[in-house]
Amino acid sequence: MYDPRFNKMASVLVNYSLQVKPGQRVYVWGSSPLASPLMLEVYREVLNAGGNAFLRADLLGAQEIFYGHASDAVLETVTPIDEVSVDPAYFDAYVRIGADANTRRLSNVDPAKVAKQQAAMRPVLNRRMERAAEGSYNWVVARMPTEAYAMDAEMSLAEYTEFVFSACLLNQPDPVSAWQAVGQNQQRFVDFLKGKRELVVRGSHVDLTMRIDARIFRNSCGRRNFPDGEIFTAPVEDSVNGWIRYSYPAIYNGREVNGIELKFEQGKVVHASASKNQDFLLQMLDSDAGARYLGEFAIGTNYGITQFSRDTLFDEKIGGTIHLAVGAGYPDTGSKNHSAIHWDMITAMHDGSIFADGIEFYRNGQFLI
Repeated sequence: MYDPRFNKMASVLVNYSLQVKPGQRVYVWGSSPLASPLMLEVYREVLNAGGNAFLRADLLGAQEIFYGHASDAVLETVTPIDEVSVDPAYFDAYVRIGADANTRRLSNVDPAKVAKQQAAMRPVLNRRMERAAEGSYNWVVARMPTEAYAMDAEMSLAEYTEFVFSACLLNQPDPVSAWQAVGQNQQRFVDFLKGKRELVVRGSHVDLTMRIDARIFRNSCGRRNFPDGEIFTAPVEDSVNGWIRYSYPAIYNGREVNGIELKFEQGKVVHASASKNQDFLLQMLDSDAGARYLGEFAIGTNYGITQFSRDTLFDEKIGGTIHLAVGAGYPDTGSKNHSAIHWDMITAMHDGSIFADGIEFYRNGQFLI
């Protein structure tokens, strides 16, 4: 379903999120041909900005065939185009447009196969994060509304499309100014947390302590995720202690894992359980040495996203929630954790508090600053 606001979205992605300059090359990757309306608008905007783009749209059914027939040797390799996507000799920016026709297409794939492929892709993920931290590579993840996403969110396609445009602030007369205002508001929280050494998170779903000394909180306002709305950092790797029970389903590679509870000791997940798909959870946590450590701690700030949609790109931004990602951390937060996975898990904080160096700055889903 085409909507003229896709051109508006593309303009924001190219000129605000990616900040494409003349001569730059952009890797545009759609998860299916259903992404083509937005991909073409992105292509138009890249050209208008003086850049050029390589367009890639995966064929429907290709991933299922891959995991059904690829040998271990193939699962453990990276395609040249994936390697090239983060090579400074070829690309300066990257946009990933999700456009799934079936979000559950990999539900029956052997988790061990997924883990092998993710381990192979780890250098690509790490290089993308490293270049972004260096300032030589901008990237952003976005969504093209599809029937599959609408069904997951329990909406019609028309309702879901409006949900996406609203969450992305595309109904505002000037979306860029709107996202800049989000950034200015969130900067107050980032400034307060600068230099703090310890966080304590307490509520009915969580009791955690972690150190954040020498770590940096980032202000996420539409540059890398679209939609956006969060502040995030990386805990000191061996400092996390306590437990958390995630109040929302955690979705990864099309698998929905419910009722996750994690216990941490000296930074490491020492106990993990789930009421649904526990085996998948455990296999992902055993992907590599870094998968049982946190790469991210974040607070969602987008109070305009009021409905859980079963899409982490939106759900982790919900105002009144926190999310913690096991696995790879972002180098520009100071993270030193490396992993093939980065799995965000979300819990509500409507009856909890967060303290920084003993100061309560967040209570019952709202900042007190």
